[in-house]
Amino acid sequence: MPPAQRHPTMADVAERAGVSTSTVSRTLRGLSTVSPEVRARVERAARELDFAVSRQAASLVTGKTGTVAVLVCTLNSWFMGSALSALGPLLRAAGLELNLYVIPDLAERASFFERLPARRNADALLVFSFDLTDEESARLDDLGMPVIYVSQHVDGRPSVYVDDVAGALNGTRHLLNLGHRRIAFIRATGASGFCFSSSERLLGYRQALTEAGLPLDDDLVVATPCADKGGTAKALGELLSLREPPTAVFAQQDEVAVTAIRALRTTRMDVPEQMSVLGFDDHPVADLFDLSTVAQSPWDIGREAGELVLKLIDDPSTDHGQHVILPSHVIPRATTAPLPGPRHQGPEQAGSPQVPAG
Repeated sequence: MPPAQRHPTMADVAERAGVSTSTVSRTLRGLSTVSPEVRARVERAARELDFAVSRQAASLVTGKTGTVAVLVCTLNSWFMGSALSALGPLLRAAGLELNLYVIPDLAERASFFERLPARRNADALLVFSFDLTDEESARLDDLGMPVIYVSQHVDGRPSVYVDDVAGALNGTRHLLNLGHRRIAFIRATGASGFCFSSSERLLGYRQALTEAGLPLDDDLVVATPCADKGGTAKALGELLSLREPPTAVFAQQDEVAVTAIRALRTTRMDVPEQMSVLGFDDHPVADLFDLSTVAQSPWDIGREAGELVLKLIDDPSTDHGQHVILPSHVIPRATTAPLPGPRHQGPEQAGSPQVPAG
């Protein structure tokens, strides 16, 4: 039996590259004190010898694990898939691995915050779309690593998000500018603590109505489980049975908006002739249904989150309270239209000033 093949060592790389082992160590750790010419020689020697740095050994030298942890409530989501598709390659290009923690329900959530498995197993933690309690926030603050909040705003902590309030404000303005004055809002409900954007978008909707001088009517705000056909039909039934039903519906998510359109067509209500429908996200399904929507880019959110986490890992002096706020914009398509018939009053007849364009 031939003798076991010896794995190449850092000393072997140093000998082939004609440098010291400390230079090899500094090169493979990515330190800037190595010249480009020496770096190229060391990297070439490492490739030729098929030398791989032990992540455990490297962490003893640098104090870093080379891993970024990500906390999500689901992977079965267009938003999450798009954001992670941008985040993953960016981190890998920087030599970092991605470790996902998926906690889809409150029981697993309680277990995660009790055990904090990311402690000592990552250099930073990205938290996607969680309404954290004060106790949970304090637990994460004690991790001793950068914690970046994604798709949500958290005061005093690094955050990357779309301004949901402004997006919903502009979306509601779009409907107001089309002459609609009875505008409903359909919330997408889920497990408590997993719906940060919901309250922000509802706030933007209400701000636009107040700005237009319209009263807030709680009967026009209904809820349904996301993309649940029966729940959406029930919510629409509540709206259509009002003494003065809405002429437009603003759904918190595109998937809810599409489900609403299908339910309306089942009752032979034409969209947008009898009911305008607006969504939020610009999910791929929005283009398929020619749905008017408020667009955001989860890809940009994931990329910006990755850039911020690299800054915080590489330079601990980076501001840990900074916020990266990304824009949204209204995309008018075929599901919203001016209010037709005698019910349509322009802003002047309705007794309110012209609403600014979104």
